[in-house]
Amino acid sequence: MSTINIDKIDNLNLEFLKTEDYEQLKHAMIDSYSNLPDSIWDKKQIKTLVDKFPEGQVVLKVNDEIVACALSIIVNYDDFRGQYTYEQVTGNYKFTTHDEDGDVLYGIEVFIKPQYRGMRLGRRLYDYRKELCENLNLRGIAFGGRIPGYHNYAKDFTPKQYIEKVRMKEINDPVLNFQLSNDFHVSRVLKNYLDEDAASKQYAVLLEWDNIYYTEPLHADDTTTVKSTVRLGLIQWQMRPYSGIEELMQQVEYFVDSLAAYRSDFALFPEYFNAPLMAAYNDHSVSGAIRELAKYTSMIRDKFSDLAIKYNINIITGSMPEIIDGHLYNVGNLCHRDGRIEQYEKIHVTPDEQKVWGLSNGSKIQTFDTDCGKIGILICYDSEFPELSRIMAKDGMQILFVPFLTDTQNAYARVRLCCQARAVENECYVAIAGSVGNLPAVENMDISYAQSAVFTPCDFAFPSNGVKAEATPNTEMILVADVDMDLLKQLHNHGAVKNLKDRREDLYEVVKK
Repeated sequence: MSTINIDKIDNLNLEFLKTEDYEQLKHAMIDSYSNLPDSIWDKKQIKTLVDKFPEGQVVLKVNDEIVACALSIIVNYDDFRGQYTYEQVTGNYKFTTHDEDGDVLYGIEVFIKPQYRGMRLGRRLYDYRKELCENLNLRGIAFGGRIPGYHNYAKDFTPKQYIEKVRMKEINDPVLNFQLSNDFHVSRVLKNYLDEDAASKQYAVLLEWDNIYYTEPLHADDTTTVKSTVRLGLIQWQMRPYSGIEELMQQVEYFVDSLAAYRSDFALFPEYFNAPLMAAYNDHSVSGAIRELAKYTSMIRDKFSDLAIKYNINIITGSMPEIIDGHLYNVGNLCHRDGRIEQYEKIHVTPDEQKVWGLSNGSKIQTFDTDCGKIGILICYDSEFPELSRIMAKDGMQILFVPFLTDTQNAYARVRLCCQARAVENECYVAIAGSVGNLPAVENMDISYAQSAVFTPCDFAFPSNGVKAEATPNTEMILVADVDMDLLKQLHNHGAVKNLKDRREDLYEVVKK
């Protein structure tokens, strides 16, 4: 049958199927299933579907004529975990399996009249199903797909081998190719799914599409939810002399208060933001001065925790020196707004930190669960080692925070460029915050250069240059930016490239020892 002339199409509409459309629908089915004459739904069955689930039954009309159709029900998917037949999933074709409280949209029919194929009408029907699935907050879509070309290869290949060859483009199966190109994935092979489907040798491919926006219904004992939009607050801290810890913490509280006023979820301070306090120890050696600074760390940590609770904001304390078991480390704390405190360590201290101050490398590589999702924290130089953030990404990290301290522009460039790479390769947001200004009275900490920023992956839903927001270079200020966590879910599943999914773990792997 020849295809329709697109110039003769005056209008193309997607509409809900009505019982009074049955005669038109019947003729469309007859045209579509000339090789499967027993596959015509009767009027009573269509009425049952329309009555039970009207929004699940749609047709495409060209010039008011039905040319394509999609029929669906909602099922409790746990009832169909093993092998089952088309007759069983449709409730003996009476649709008694339809459950308004189910969790999966099950496709029971899609057809397009032969002369209208090749016009991407099937994609329109599938896009509608996906939108319906998202609107109803269902886990996904499933259906048993035919493999009508399989009978030509049944002597040579098992269904599994056939499917793999179709996926690898070694065999052309237009039906299965269409499903795969619409983001459906093969779950398993169903035997004896549809008796009259001789072309498929009675096999079907169970195809599934996952709704990345699905959220499980809240139970009575659920008290918290994870936010979809997270507001990040970054402090670009000015290095200046302070009379003592009270004045320094007064400045800290000023910034926390400012970010809380903008309803920020996180406040990120820079690395060694408390370095001005070392000016009081100029009579000590350089290594002795930083050990004196370490005596303030527990006091500052407790004050940060109080501020996190008081201002209802999660605070990442940048980093401070701390003596643990006789060794000096560069550490920071995540002070949750519910009062919890968690510690992170600098894994790679710089040659200067080790040589001048005698700092030791840390050993904790971890992610942190927050009320805004899972985050990771790396201190300055650590951001230049991609293995660390990759381990965190494998653990589900969505936002990476990097407090830093750099003295020159080239040192800053190393941190910035590496953090932008971390955002792309790990499909996450990266927030960096540093200090600016000079401390002529503090040896080995005399100059600072910074431009704090929030970086994103580079894809259509994000800024094309991967920069969400950035501060004015070398100026004391705060930077506030919103990041959309749902965009990361979309990127993981439908991005132009999929850096995490496309890893060749058959050839290489990054693991924590």
